[in-house]
Amino acid sequence: MSAEILVGTANWLDHQRFYPLQMGRGAGHQDRLGYYARWFSFVEVDTTFYGIPRPATVEAWVARTPAHFRFSVKAYRSLTRHEREQRVPRSPTPEEERDFLAALAPLRSAGRLDAVHYQFPPWFTDTPANREVLLEARDRHPDDVLAIEFRHRSWYTPDAWPRTEELLRELDAVYVMVDAPQIGSASAPPVLSVTSPRLAICRFHGRNARTWYIRDARSSADRFDYLYRPAELAQWVPAVRAAAEAGVPVRVVMNNNRSNYAVVNAFDMAALLGSPLARPPQGVLEAMEERDGSLPTWVAGALAPPGAPDPEQISLGLR
Repeated sequence: MSAEILVGTANWLDHQRFYPLQMGRGAGHQDRLGYYARWFSFVEVDTTFYGIPRPATVEAWVARTPAHFRFSVKAYRSLTRHEREQRVPRSPTPEEERDFLAALAPLRSAGRLDAVHYQFPPWFTDTPANREVLLEARDRHPDDVLAIEFRHRSWYTPDAWPRTEELLRELDAVYVMVDAPQIGSASAPPVLSVTSPRLAICRFHGRNARTWYIRDARSSADRFDYLYRPAELAQWVPAVRAAAEAGVPVRVVMNNNRSNYAVVNAFDMAALLGSPLARPPQGVLEAMEERDGSLPTWVAGALAPPGAPDPEQISLGLR
């Protein structure tokens, strides 16, 4: 029997034209996670990269979502060596490590923590010292599913990749497969590899080569300004299915968080994988029609839009 596949997005706070207007500000903003969970059974939390939440905040995430809903959590930026002092990456402080682990505790105790995601920066190159950082990450999370994403091509050279893959297997760490623009040294190639039987993760950053290296105040939004066409997503379907058929659960994460692109492509990918889908909100349907000139054929047979979370009808999971 094939393992579970869940499709979701990297964060739930963005996604214009997905949420009702009343959820755009004030108290309504807090209702977005519950609304998101009406359609999706999984989310990758990226706010934890920018700041460590209090355990009470994480407990509220658990309370706002149904019992089947799962979270993957991005590691805080000092843990992944994004924090630099005079351009030199710094190690996390004991307080940062303590607080981040405390933030994970409510998800772990509720059985909702899928993985802890370490996305390393472009300056995290393949060196003996940085391989030690991977060992430290495993020691920090002895019982958690540890996911590793590289952003520098030095990890993928013909000489380096066999050693990289072997190390991840030894650590029982999940290699995060990525779809991204293929330009320069700071974009990972689309290498397909399952390094842990516990989980496989595919992340989609978009393919906007023109904006990938922009460095200004809007760079994050611009970098992920890309709406995939279903034919592009279909290129990954065989790899996702192969992992699931081998008994490895799979998470597909859309990180192209410009406008409502991530949500649109999450529905696209779930349809390609054969999941029974609830009819998307009107804003998502409009984006699909603007892109393709018509609605996908699967929409006609989709379930009615969910009025409340119901894992039997609205989950984007496959079994």
